[in-house]
Amino acid sequence: MPVKLSSSAEGDGHDEARIEIVPLIDIMFFLLASFMLVSLSMTQLKRVPIELPDSSAALAENSAPPYHFAIDAQGVITLNESILTPTEVTDKLAALEHRDEVNVLIAADANTRHQQVMRLLDAVRAAGIERVSFETKSTQP
Repeated sequence: MPVKLSSSAEGDGHDEARIEIVPLIDIMFFLLASFMLVSLSMTQLKRVPIELPDSSAALAENSAPPYHFAIDAQGVITLNESILTPTEVTDKLAALEHRDEVNVLIAADANTRHQQVMRLLDAVRAAGIERVSFETKSTQP
């Protein structure tokens, strides 16, 4: 006569417990999307409200080519490859007509002393020029 093995799991309707992964992944994606949207809304709240100019105003403002001053590491000021002193810079810019529309671009070497840049900036401002920009190099490729 055959021997029958009895087991408690056999035939009593109890299945082994399983963990469903798909609903867990769905919940994780929902939480990820929720946290991303909340973090984006938080960064928008910290922005400073600004009024950007339209394209015609931007073109009109940048229409005049700037006077491009360069200062090397030794503090020598040049304009179009001619060497100038701060006094000569002030005299040259003060002689211009429509000084309120003149743009000045200052490019200083990375090793230039701060005092030398400030002397040029003071000379430009002494001539009545208010539009001054500093040239930089982008570090992004």
